[in-house]
Amino acid sequence: MISSQLRKEGGDIELIDVDVENKKVKVKLKGSCKGCKNSLLTLKNFVEVMLKEHVDNRIEVLQV
Repeated sequence: MISSQLRKEGGDIELIDVDVENKKVKVKLKGSCKGCKNSLLTLKNFVEVMLKEHVDNRIEVLQV
C-alpha cells in the first residue's frame, strides 16, 4: 500500500532493515522521492503514520 502510493508520484520505497526490539524501520526512498525536498515529510507524515496505524504505534521510520 505504501509503495503503491509512492509510485503514483514517480517514487518508491525499499525496506532496508527492521529492528524489532527497538521498533525501528530503515528504508530507502527511490525514484522521484529520492532527494525530494519533502522526503522527510513523506517518511514521517505518511510512511511512519501508516506503519503506526497498521502495525505498531511505537514504530520509528528512519531514512538510510
